[in-house]
Amino acid sequence: MSLFNFGKKKEETKAPACSCNGRCSASEITEIKNDCCEKAKDGICCIKVLGAGCASCHQQYENAKEAVKNMGLNVEVEYITDMQKVMEYGVMSMPALVVNDKVVSMGKVLKAAEVEKLFHKLGF
Repeated sequence: MSLFNFGKKKEETKAPACSCNGRCSASEITEIKNDCCEKAKDGICCIKVLGAGCASCHQQYENAKEAVKNMGLNVEVEYITDMQKVMEYGVMSMPALVVNDKVVSMGKVLKAAEVEKLFHKLGF
């Protein structure tokens, strides 16, 4: 029976979820330059949540909206689920938070207070 590999146990190999072979982790940046548009010179001009439409990504969207409301910012939070647009940002793990066209957090759901803290840490 070994002629056709019958009776032999097949070994399972799992493919990595991303191109880094699973070595990536959730990350945040600590500095951002306001150079995406003219409105960005004075602060935040655009906030986007990148996701696949799952519960975690939707929760990040709601938390980001709540943080913007709590901080009194006059900025609309955009929720992007189009994978082509998500890939343009180079995001490998979702949800991701984008401020002024720069990815500031990816791979974890930030609570509203954490989003506010991140904005303050970035100088907004």
